[in-house]
Amino acid sequence: MSDVKNKISDFLASHPYLNLATVSPDGTPLVHTVGYASEGTTVYFVTDKNTRKAKNISNNPAVAYTVDEDYKDLAKIQGVQMKGRAEFVTDKTIVEKIFAIMNKKYSYMKDMPENPDYIFFKIKPVEADFIDNTVKFGHRDHVNF
Repeated sequence: MSDVKNKISDFLASHPYLNLATVSPDGTPLVHTVGYASEGTTVYFVTDKNTRKAKNISNNPAVAYTVDEDYKDLAKIQGVQMKGRAEFVTDKTIVEKIFAIMNKKYSYMKDMPENPDYIFFKIKPVEADFIDNTVKFGHRDHVNF
């Protein structure tokens, strides 16, 4: 894996939420805060099938997201900007793997009641930027997948 991909992987693994952009049927972008788990540069999340994000993704799997922190000092900003394709995960073995990864990251998930309307998503990266103002203001490392 390239150095940029490793930076992205490490950053994703160390943060709890992402800001997911989807496109509504009328073409309007919509941003959703999502708890996620990652494996390398691939992101997984679970949501109710009736949410706007699930409906938007079913109409258009192109998504984008950011992961960052609430920085007080602009010179210290680091973060990920990612474009990807979201897909429903239906394979039971992969769903169990995703759930195990998410349980490890979010211990409270094991106590959540089962919900037949939960669906699992995988976001495959297409291209990304690792933003790192600690190098210099506006610095970004770009990578295609």
